[in-house]
This record gives sequence, C-alpha cells and structure tokens, in this order.
Amino acid sequence: MRTSPLFVIMVVTLFTQWFQLDSKGVQLLGVVPAGLPELSLPNFSRELLSSLVGSALLISIIGFVESISIAQSLAAKRRERIDLNQELVALGVSNIAVAFTSGYPVTGSFGRSVVNFEAGAATPAAGLLTAGIIALVALFFTPLLFWLPEVVLAAIIIVSVLALVDFSVFRKSWQYSKADFAAACLTLVLTLLVGVEFGVAAGVLASLLIHLYKTSQPHVAVVGRVAGTEHFRNINRHKVETFDNQLSIRIDESLYFSNTRYLEDMVFSLVAEKPRLEHVILMCTAINEIDMSALESLQKINDTLLELGIKLHLSEVKGPIMDKLAETGFFRSLSGNCYLSHNRAVEDLKKQELYLSGM
Repeated sequence: MRTSPLFVIMVVTLFTQWFQLDSKGVQLLGVVPAGLPELSLPNFSRELLSSLVGSALLISIIGFVESISIAQSLAAKRRERIDLNQELVALGVSNIAVAFTSGYPVTGSFGRSVVNFEAGAATPAAGLLTAGIIALVALFFTPLLFWLPEVVLAAIIIVSVLALVDFSVFRKSWQYSKADFAAACLTLVLTLLVGVEFGVAAGVLASLLIHLYKTSQPHVAVVGRVAGTEHFRNINRHKVETFDNQLSIRIDESLYFSNTRYLEDMVFSLVAEKPRLEHVILMCTAINEIDMSALESLQKINDTLLELGIKLHLSEVKGPIMDKLAETGFFRSLSGNCYLSHNRAVEDLKKQELYLSGM
C-alpha cells in the first residue's frame, strides 16, 4: 500500500511514453535540469534588504504557522508532541542554508509531509534518505522524469492529503461557537480563492480579533456560598446564601486593556443595586494577568467605592499576580484586605459586622 505511489509513477510513465500521450494533450513534467545547485554567497546590499524585509517577515510568519499546523496534525495521529522552539530553530537553520544555494524559502510542505507520512516515515532518517535520493535523481536520472504526467503528481498529493481533510470541524464549531465557525469558513474560502498563505494569515487574524472580542466582555458572576460548605457559586445558577452588606464578584478572565471599562461598568452597576452595601470582594481565582490599564481601573474602582463608604477586598489572588500587586500603589492604598480564600473573606467581614453591631 505504501509503495503504491512509486508503482503508479513507474507504470504511468511507461504507459505515457509507449503511447506518446504528449501528442494527445497530456501535460508532461518535461525537461528537468540535471545537477545540483551551485554554492554562492547571498547578496546583502542595502537596497535588496530594504525591499525584501517586509515580505521576508510575512513569509517567515506564515511559513512557521503553516509548518506547525502540518506538524501538529501529523503528530496527533501518532500521539506525539511537537516542540515549537525546536521547529522554529530547524526552519531558521534550513533557511540560512538555502540562502547559499539561491533556493526558495523553506517551510513545512503540506503535500510532501503527508506523502512522507503515508509512506511510513517515522524518524529524521527519512528526510536524509529523501535528500540523498533526490540528489541522485537530480544528477543521473532526470531524463526519466520527462514522460511523467503532471496530473499523476497532483493525484498522489491529493489522495495523501485527503486523509487529513476533516469537514466535521465546521459542524462541531457551528454547534459550539458561531465565532469559531466564521473564522474557519473565512480561512477555507480565502485559502481556496487566494492561496494558502493569505488564508492562514486571515485565519490567524480572525482568531485574534475573536479572542479580543470575547475577552473584552468577560464573564463576571455574583457569587454566594452554598449552604454548609465553603464553595461559592453563581447566584443565578445555584441556591446560595448572600449577605446584604457584602457583594462577592467572581471575574472569569485575565484583566487587560480590552476589558477594563467593561469591568468598571459591571462593578458600579452591581453596587448601585445594593443600597446597604459595605464591602465588595473580588474573587480572583481565574485572573492570570493584570496589565497597567487594568491596574488603573482597579485603582479607580477602589477610589470610587471608598468615596461611597464601601471597602474593596481581594480574595484568592494567585502568587505571581500578588508578587506584582504588592509593589504597586494600588495595593498600598487598597481600602480593604487581601484574603487567601473567599470563604475566609466572607467570614472575617461577618465577624467585623457582628463586632461593630455589638459595640
């Protein structure tokens, strides 16, 4: 089965030559120049570099994304892991080497990779063996390729690639996320109409825009305590206990420039609904990053709540985030406290209320 492409090439080549199918309109591979490319130093003129730097940057990005996509697809079929850094180093070294032979930019080839995969290649030795065979063919056997029909090469690639085509992703993405479905459709259409490079670039850009849109309106939930436990859940989904003077808010997204305004509006609108409010506790379990814009927003929330006589507290802040916050003016001016657990915050504030009411 794995030697069938080679068998097809041999049979069709002999058949084409025997019946002289080129005279009947069959497009042949034709004359292939013999010999290996000569080594030469690349041209480093300023004019050439300035004219190519933009295109080179785009080609390198698209080439890397395309190569990694191919590698991950094939690795998944064998339950293997791809080292992205090593792949990038390999591509870089390959392109440096090809610069001395006046060759094209090197990336992972979708067609050749799949053909190699279907042939059973499992180690880097396959690439070395392929390079050796190509060198021998380029030196001594190029005349034999004259009668090879181009359609045969296309058919071999198409048949091999079909094993990786999975249209079910469109049905799954439509059911799970309409935005992801739109990105997948955009990538497919532009790839078919314009080209692989443009399609992949459009897909990456669409994914980034979708990510920015989704994270610009993070899921924010008012939480309460499940009776008899230390677990806190969304008050709209579970039967929980809450307190009139406390507002517990769970933020399910990292905070950065795209969602800071949304967070401010959400907090202030929730505060306006509780006239007896004395404490706002931000549950930070899902926050993995806080940038400068978010830090300024937190400072604004803290100052505004303080003017209203409401204290701002933090709970369950992750270690790396706490290390950064501890050095900021926001943390030093925080009107409330920072608690290790959300339940500890709720209990501590309840005790403070009982103590003050007892006085």
